Amino acid sequence: MSALPLTGGGLPRTVLRLHRPALLTWIVFVAGVSGWLVWLTEVAAKDPDRQGLPCIDACASTTGFTYPLEMMWAGALVGYGFVAVAAFAGGALIGRELESGTAHLAWTQGITPARWLTAKLALPALAVTAGGTVLVLVYRWAFAAHPDLLQQEWPDANAFTARGPLAVAYALCALAVGTLTALLLRRTLAALGVAAAAMWLLNAVLTYCRPHLWPAVTRTGPHALDWPDRTWLVARGKNTHGYFVSYQPESHYLPLHLTETAIVLTVGVLATVLCFRLLRQRAG
Repeated sequence: MSALPLTGGGLPRTVLRLHRPALLTWIVFVAGVSGWLVWLTEVAAKDPDRQGLPCIDACASTTGFTYPLEMMWAGALVGYGFVAVAAFAGGALIGRELESGTAHLAWTQGITPARWLTAKLALPALAVTAGGTVLVLVYRWAFAAHPDLLQQEWPDANAFTARGPLAVAYALCALAVGTLTALLLRRTLAALGVAAAAMWLLNAVLTYCRPHLWPAVTRTGPHALDWPDRTWLVARGKNTHGYFVSYQPESHYLPLHLTETAIVLTVGVLATVLCFRLLRQRAG
């Protein structure tokens, strides 16, 4: 264990040096996924063999890697990268230093626990926000470029998350939740696994509740009702008043998206507050 610089910008520089491999990996990931999306939009989408449309004659490509399929994969990487962020925060960022005693060494050399944790969270949060914003902007552009070729619509889980600030909110929340699990467990592997599982569970619950986060449009009538195209069916059936159908129109995407974003950010803020309180108790 090495001593941490105590003055000026020493602590942030030390955090950057310790986690430079993770930062470089994140930069490569953002650049790679962005480049992949550009290639899909500008090259694959214009190749008849990759468009994923039914073949009239024999198809030249038999690889199975089509534009709509790869767009779904890219959306999953953008929308669910927060699981890796949670694992990193619980493992390498916080858990490893608590388990090895490096954090306690820093606290005995004049660095307050609050300052240590602030430096630990601030730089990764900045990197996650910047990189996540780039990914979201590129994915939004790619998603809107060839809508007739896509095999997913706006309610699709990948597309719903990856086209707006919700993807960044999940990543920031994952950073806080991973840190909290590391402070609670103080074991690298345990914190890594629990943090990833906790974020997966949060996402699963909110995905299930997602169509109910904003008031749906409801129609009733004496006969069975259909719902418009490009809408998200919430419920349909029959009650004492007749037939009904409830759905979310595409115009509700933004309020649904921003409501979930606010919920996720609130969870992240609460987890961050708990981190500082728990650290103050442990260090005291």
